[in-house]
Amino acid sequence: MKENKIALVTGGSRGLGKNMAIALAKKGIDVVLTYNSNLIEAEKVVEEIQTMGQKAKAFQLDAGNISSFDNFVQQVSQYLEEVYGKPNFDFLINNAGTALYAPFAETTEEQFDTALNIHYKGVYFLTQKTLPFINNGGRIINISSGLARFSFPGSSAYGSMKAAVESFTRYLAKELGGRNIGANVVAPGAIETDFGGGRTRDNKEINAQLAGLTALGRVGLPDDIGGVVAFLCTEDARWINGQRIEVAGGFYL
Repeated sequence: MKENKIALVTGGSRGLGKNMAIALAKKGIDVVLTYNSNLIEAEKVVEEIQTMGQKAKAFQLDAGNISSFDNFVQQVSQYLEEVYGKPNFDFLINNAGTALYAPFAETTEEQFDTALNIHYKGVYFLTQKTLPFINNGGRIINISSGLARFSFPGSSAYGSMKAAVESFTRYLAKELGGRNIGANVVAPGAIETDFGGGRTRDNKEINAQLAGLTALGRVGLPDDIGGVVAFLCTEDARWINGQRIEVAGGFYL
């Protein structure tokens, strides 16, 4: 009997992370997902994946609290050992994130440090902590943003941190090639989720403005993103490595 592949998705209880987790399950991949504070929503995602015939489990993780990573990795590896007989998994999707909208001149050091811990330092060290447990031939997918390519006022900290993640991903691809582990970036454009207070979804003026800048004439939906992440975890994508894939409908071309 073929062994199921296993993916770890951070921030998998809502928004894009939820969509990624479900899309992975549709590909026959078991899922471990993390949530920051909303256990109820996380358990709903777990139940939905289980009804599809895949295993799923949710763990609490503050993606910006690096000191908690050792305990988190121990919990996950113990769960994997109990359920699968070994503590390893195949795919790491670094998705967890929060928005930071502030003009450069008004961005505080506290805001900057909070965002940095979640969006860059946390990604860097969670990947490092989990690396011993990622199977040879596995994949790492880091979620970036279109804001690393184009610039909108108010996103200087967030956009530059995502640019750092993109550079980091190329180093991962280079350094982990000996283990046949691929690393890629998926960079969504504007998506209708609750991210950033749901402003792309709920503010009709912003939504229309962004749609007008998009070749396909609308803003993105979560369903536009999850399938791309899931595809990168299949054998069909085995030769894609060290790449940035912007999934934005042709925004700001």
